Amino acid sequence: MTKRTLGGTSRKRKRTSGFRARMRTATGRRVIQARRTKGRFRLAVA
Repeated sequence: MTKRTLGGTSRKRKRTSGFRARMRTATGRRVIQARRTKGRFRLAVA
């Protein structure tokens, strides 16, 4: 059985959707705020 070609990397994931990456932009901060309001256990990628 062959593996799928699209994998994704931890570094890319952190850099695009990590907490500090979210705090860097206004819309990202809105995402964090929305997740806090909703009561999400994880605000961003750990």
